[in-house]
Order: sequence, then C-alpha cells, then structure tokens
Amino acid sequence: MRERVLVVIPCLNEAPFIASVIAGLRRDTAMDDGLIVVADGGSTDGTREIVAQIAAKDPGVQLLVNPKRYQGPGVNHAVRIFAEGRTWLVRVDAHAAYPPNYVSGLIAEARRTGATAVTVSMDARGRNAFQRATAAAQNSRLGTGGSPHRRKHVQGWVDHGHHALIRLDAFRAASGYDERFTHNEDAEFDHRLTDQGGRIWLTDRLPIGYHPRSRPSALWKQYVNYGSGRARTILKHRMPLKIRQALPAAVAPAVMACAATPLFWPAGVPAALWAAFALSFGLVLGARDRDPAVLMSGLVAMEMHLAWSLGFWREVLFGEREPEPPPLAQGPQQLRPTSNLPG
Repeated sequence: MRERVLVVIPCLNEAPFIASVIAGLRRDTAMDDGLIVVADGGSTDGTREIVAQIAAKDPGVQLLVNPKRYQGPGVNHAVRIFAEGRTWLVRVDAHAAYPPNYVSGLIAEARRTGATAVTVSMDARGRNAFQRATAAAQNSRLGTGGSPHRRKHVQGWVDHGHHALIRLDAFRAASGYDERFTHNEDAEFDHRLTDQGGRIWLTDRLPIGYHPRSRPSALWKQYVNYGSGRARTILKHRMPLKIRQALPAAVAPAVMACAATPLFWPAGVPAALWAAFALSFGLVLGARDRDPAVLMSGLVAMEMHLAWSLGFWREVLFGEREPEPPPLAQGPQQLRPTSNLPG
C-alpha cells in the first residue's frame, strides 16, 4: 500500500510566496494522492483568497482556519482533522524555497535511514542589503553558534533540526506541538520525541532556501521570541544550556553591566570584547563575500544576540507557567475543513 502524505503549511500573510510553494509541492510525484493543508493564522494580505482559489480547482489542496494563529497550533489542528489514513507529516514554511521533489526526497531519506523524523539544512538568502547581511550572519557560526542544520554539507543523527518530515504515528504519540509555545515549538517537540525513543536524521541532500526578515525591527522581534521560546523549553524540561545558547544568553547581562563602568571600568570589558569580536567577524565575512552589505553582518549578529538574550531572560524572570495542554487527539468536535474562503 502506498504511504500517503499530509503536508501542512502554517502561514500568516504570505501572499507573495504561497502559490509558488503550493505549485512546487504539487509537481512532486509523492503528492499524487497527498494532501496539502494551508493552516492560515488570519492573513489580511490576500493569502486566504489565493489558497481558496487554488483549492476550488484542486482537491489535493485545502484551506484551514487556524484560530490560534501560531505555527504549532496550526499544524496540530490540521493533523487532528486530516491525518487519518496517512503515514507522513511534512511541515512546510511558506517563506522559503524548496528543491524539486522535496517530499519524495524526505520520504526516501526516512526509508533509507529508518528515522522517525527527517530534518533539513537551511541556507539563508537575502535580496536587499539588510537581508544579505542577515543571511551572512545566520549562515555563520557568529549568528547560529554552529547549529548543525545551519551548516552546509552536514548530515547525521541530531537532537534537533529544522522540521521537515515526521512519522504521523510518532507525532501523535508525542502529543504534537505544545500549543503554549509561540516559538521554539519544534525544538521542544524534538526533546519529547527523542525521550520516547524517536530518532532524528539531518540530511544535507535537500537544503531549503530561507528568506530572512527584511527590516531590523522584524528581526529584533523574531529573535526576542526565539530567546523566549528557548528559555521556556529549558524551564519545562530542566535542560542545561548548551555553549551556543549560554554565550548569547550572557549578552544582555554584559550590556547592562556597562552602566557600572563609571564606578568600575572592568564591568564594561565583556560587552566590549563581544562587540569587537562580532564586528571583526562581520568584516571578515564581508571581505570573503566581496559584498559591502555583508560588512554589516557583525552589527546584525549583535542585534540577534541581544534580542535573543533579552527574550531569554524575560521568559526566565517574568514568564507565566501555564498548565499542560491536553494530548493531541482526533475527534468529531474539531472544525470541519473547507476548500472555500472562510467567513
């Protein structure tokens, strides 16, 4: 029996990209009897209308309202309704570029390795100057601390990676994403999955192109949320910080310590060393890439580090501890799917 696929695209305001992402997925032979569900979190830019028009002509595409807006609840909602009779869950982000036969490739990797989940590497790509600087930072150890899925030509067993494919039975057995998490829900899920014996394979055969935020304000908000999500994961599972997490976590305290420099000048040394290292690293990246925009990558990395650190400590000190969500289950009480534009 052919193993059927459920592709879920949780999205919000992705009108420039959503049609091309869907079209690329539908060309994949693994999607002949697969289903693509776009879980829309309340788009106001025409995304819903675009998906509804596609769904009206293609029964392999469905539009689903995601009332909780965020990605984790959107994927869970789609799984509750559409998972029956399907083997694989593929999570796709609309704000990215995918290689041909992406879904087929993921399934082949899962079968070849026996993995419970397959993750992929990310290659950040920028258009305007700020995006190119951000992409350079995110593709380097300066911006990511050497996360395996942010490095090219790296494959192997990992404890976390960019979510791509998961066996649906394992996803449901692990209760899906924790819907209290607006960010870092993938890493938190991976911790529970591996605790239950699941194995996660990082492949370098299917890298995706990621489009970074195009404005400093959007990047700042994104990394504050990233830091907050990581702190929530660590607190929930009482996990130790890895070195690549501990270093950026120290940035906000180091910056705040600068206020004491009039009384004790060494208090500013950690922040000064951090700034000097980041700016120098950015200059090296700019010279290597021969791109003046990339010379700003050190400054961009400093923004990422500081925002992440502030989000981390905000969650540690002031975050609310909500009760555990109910297990992921399937039932008739869920909203019915629709291929028409919801009202």
